[in-house]
Amino acid sequence: MSVEVSVLSNGMRIVTEAMPHLESAALGVWIKAGARNETDKEHGVAHFLEHMAFKGTTSRTARQIAEEIECVGGDVNAATSIETTAFYARVLKDDVPLAIDILSDILTNSVFEEAELKREQHVILQEIGATLDSPEDLVFDRFQETAYHDQAIGRSILGTPDTVAGFSADHLKTYLANHYQAPNMVLSAAGNVDHDKIVKLCEDRFSAFSDRKVPEHKKATYSGGEYLATRDLMEAQILIGFEGRAYHVRDYYASQLLATVLGGGMSSRLFQEVREKRGLCYSISAFHWGFSDSGIFGIHAATGEADLGELVPVILEQLQQAGSDIKIKEVDRARAQIAAGLLMSLESPASRAGQIARQILLFGRPISNKELLERINAITPARLAELAGRLISESNPTVAAIGPVNNMMSQMEIAERLGSNAKIAAQ
Repeated sequence: MSVEVSVLSNGMRIVTEAMPHLESAALGVWIKAGARNETDKEHGVAHFLEHMAFKGTTSRTARQIAEEIECVGGDVNAATSIETTAFYARVLKDDVPLAIDILSDILTNSVFEEAELKREQHVILQEIGATLDSPEDLVFDRFQETAYHDQAIGRSILGTPDTVAGFSADHLKTYLANHYQAPNMVLSAAGNVDHDKIVKLCEDRFSAFSDRKVPEHKKATYSGGEYLATRDLMEAQILIGFEGRAYHVRDYYASQLLATVLGGGMSSRLFQEVREKRGLCYSISAFHWGFSDSGIFGIHAATGEADLGELVPVILEQLQQAGSDIKIKEVDRARAQIAAGLLMSLESPASRAGQIARQILLFGRPISNKELLERINAITPARLAELAGRLISESNPTVAAIGPVNNMMSQMEIAERLGSNAKIAAQ
C-alpha cells in the first residue's frame, strides 16, 4: 500500500492510497468546514447543505443522481460534523470516473430548487424531532452545548426548527461560497485507484473552486457547566466530562489511550467495576473528542433512578484512582485495542479514505500507522496517571443528565468530590 499526495493548481489536495488487491474504491471530498463555522443565523446550514447537495444539479435531477450511482452497484452519501463535512462514494474500480463526476457535479452545480428545499426542510425538522424524542442522543447534544456555552462549537449540528425553517437558497449559496474553497478541501480515495488518473480528472472537475483561503473559525473556549432535565423515563442518561486535548497538543494521544483504559471495552476499569462487580448499569463507556483547538474527555452511562445515587460516586472514585495509579497491563491492553483498530482499518478502503483525508485537513500530511503506534507506545502508565489527575483537577466538570435525575449529583458536588481547583463557571 502507498499513499500519494498532489496539489491542484487551485490549492485543492488530492490524496490516494493504492490497494490493488481490491476490486473497488472508496472516495470522497472532505471540507474543513462544519457546524462550528456557522453564524448564529446559519445554525444548521452546514447539515442542510449536505442534504440539499443531492437534490438536483444543472445536469442531473435528484433521481438521476441516485440512479446513476446505483446502476453500477455503488452508493453515495454525506456527513456533517462539528469541524468537517464529507461527500463520499463507494464504487467498483472501473466506475471511479463516474463517482468523481457525480461528486464534482453536486458540489459545483447544485441548483437548490425551492420545491426541493421546502421538502428537505420538512425532513430535517422530522430529524430534529426524532433527536428530541431520543434521550440517549439528546443528552450528547446538551453535553456539548454545556461544555461550550453560547458558542458555535457547542451547538447541535442539526440546527433548530426556527433556523432550519428560515433557510433559503441564498443561505446555502453564501455558506458554500464562504467555506467551500479549494485550499479548504481534500479529495481522498483508497482502493484500486490510479493516483495520476484521479489527479487529472480532479483538475478538470474541481477547477471551479477558488484558491482563496478561508478565515479561521473563532477559537473555542471550554466552560463546563450543568444541564439536568427531569423526564419520566425508565433510565437516566448521564454524561460527566472535562476539558480534553486538541489534535495538535502533546497529550492528545494520551487522552485517547486514557479513555480506552477507563471505558474502552468490557475489560476496562469502569465496565468491570460498575457493571460486572456492582451491576449498576447495562453499559458504560469513556471517550475523548479532539477538535482543532480544544477537546472533551467524557464518561457516559445509563441507569435506573434507584442506582443513580450509587453510580456517580463509583465513577468519580475510578477517576480519582486513575489519577494515582494505572497499571502497565492496562496500558498494554489499551494499546493493543488501538493498534488492532488501526490495522483493521487498513482492510477497509472507506475507513482509509476518511482517515487520510482527516489527517491532511488536520495535520497537513498523512500520518502512517507506524508513526501513530510509535506515539502511543511511548506513553507510560505514569504519564497517563498524571494526565488523569490534571483532567479532573484543572477544568470545570461538564454534567448533562436526562431522565429520572432527582438523585443526580450536581456539578459543584462533583467538583468538590474530585478536589477540582477550577472555578465553577456561572451560566
